[in-house]
Amino acid sequence: MSYCMVIDLKRCVGCHACDTMCKQENGTPPQVTRSKVMKKEFGEFPHVRRLSIPVLCMHCEDPACVKVCPSGATEKNKDGVVTVDKDICLGCRACMTACPYGARYFRANETGYFGEALTPYETVKYGDKPRGVVDKCDFCRKNRLSQGHSEPACVQNCIAKARIFGQKEDLQELIRRRRGFQLRPELETDPNVFYLN
Repeated sequence: MSYCMVIDLKRCVGCHACDTMCKQENGTPPQVTRSKVMKKEFGEFPHVRRLSIPVLCMHCEDPACVKVCPSGATEKNKDGVVTVDKDICLGCRACMTACPYGARYFRANETGYFGEALTPYETVKYGDKPRGVVDKCDFCRKNRLSQGHSEPACVQNCIAKARIFGQKEDLQELIRRRRGFQLRPELETDPNVFYLN
């Protein structure tokens, strides 16, 4: 049984509520974003279309990042979630190079948003985000799923209800019916994040 996320691109309005909530829930430092919304415009005025594409770790079935991690810090868990053990991460960034989705980030220093003096919020939230290690989305496995919540913070906070989270087996019918697709399928990493047109 693997966790899976489905993102409905017809419902996504590109409001950034998902990445804002992700930063709040996970307390990520400056330049560290576990979730982001990319935007692309098509056509010419007056026939222009804008597409918002939320991007996060794809929690691949065959993750390239796991294969290249020399310390074993990056691993794929039985629930399908790919995680980074910050206690043994060497900070070599091989996984960042291997990830074809640009879903990993490196914390180069210990400063906060207002310099070296951290706010009380930053002092609490940065405790498990040491300098010199890689960070990424973990579907809120540590701070939500393991605490009994049924979905990651980005799903709960999506105002357009564009994100659906659950067991991959339970979402297969929806993915098939709505012709869901994965990003960069030619890489054969088999992501567990699907997009609906």
